[in-house]
Amino acid sequence: MAPARKPIALTCGEPAGIGPEIAVSARKTLGAELPFFWIGDPRHLPSGTAFHMIDHPSQVVCGADSLAVLPHPFASPATPGTAKPEHAADVIAVIARAVGLVQAGDASAICTAPIHKKALKDGAGFAFPGHTEYLASLGGVDRVVMMLACPQLRVVPVTIHIAISDVPAALTAEALEETLRITHRGLMQDFGLTNPRIAVAGLNPHAGEGGAMGHEELTLISPVLDRLRAEGMQIAGPLPADTMFHASARAGYDVAVCMYHDQALIPIKTIDFAGGVNLTLGLPFIRTSPDHGTAFDIAGRGIADPTSLIAALRMAHDMATARGVN
Repeated sequence: MAPARKPIALTCGEPAGIGPEIAVSARKTLGAELPFFWIGDPRHLPSGTAFHMIDHPSQVVCGADSLAVLPHPFASPATPGTAKPEHAADVIAVIARAVGLVQAGDASAICTAPIHKKALKDGAGFAFPGHTEYLASLGGVDRVVMMLACPQLRVVPVTIHIAISDVPAALTAEALEETLRITHRGLMQDFGLTNPRIAVAGLNPHAGEGGAMGHEELTLISPVLDRLRAEGMQIAGPLPADTMFHASARAGYDVAVCMYHDQALIPIKTIDFAGGVNLTLGLPFIRTSPDHGTAFDIAGRGIADPTSLIAALRMAHDMATARGVN
């Protein structure tokens, strides 16, 4: 077995979901490829799981034949498919513990298993819309960017979990510029791109068609892009979203920045539904996550697909390598 490199901290997520079982599947698949450890209650792992307890991430050995577990006791065992209110506070505490470990330099990155936001709100008064906002608070930053990535495509939505009717008001020049700057910096820092190529979608059909189908492209989006291009950023757009995502179009850029959630997520989930990775740019540490939810309906049945978690762990490792922190 190879000596341990700095490992990735994998949070348990919602213990009643598929997080524990896909963590075990990921370890079996990855073997000695990269080191990671799971933070959670060992009672929540599938029956018969081979695991060993560690006291500190430095004890992780890449290629060990069982899952490294940094124990975090919960109030009770888990029931697959049914979230328990008494687990909510510890789900949140595990995330904070992982952040503390990476901030201390004991872990190279964080990979977060899916949480159930309503369960956290009901059980512990969780005050954040989701993982991303909580991690931004723990990292002490005001603005972060959600990126979805797979080998064929990277996408970033400027506005995220809001009603489509609220998008035009939320789509400000400031929000667009901050998103583009964070995305540009993240592609250089975490993906090793020296001059990232950014394609920007319009808001309206046909990117407004010169004002015939909307004016946001002319009055809001284009001025921001012109200003950043003058600084030397390589930006194309605003482009019609319906022609941005076929294979030859994708070859011309490194990331597509879109104006709202579905405009960004529909193409990547169509291209690679199982293997997409959710990552957060703009944090002072690396964070990736599988691009799916808790899947209560299949939890505990041993049929959950670990592909996205495996991709998320690999991406976290690659990003840590690019930053030189592993």
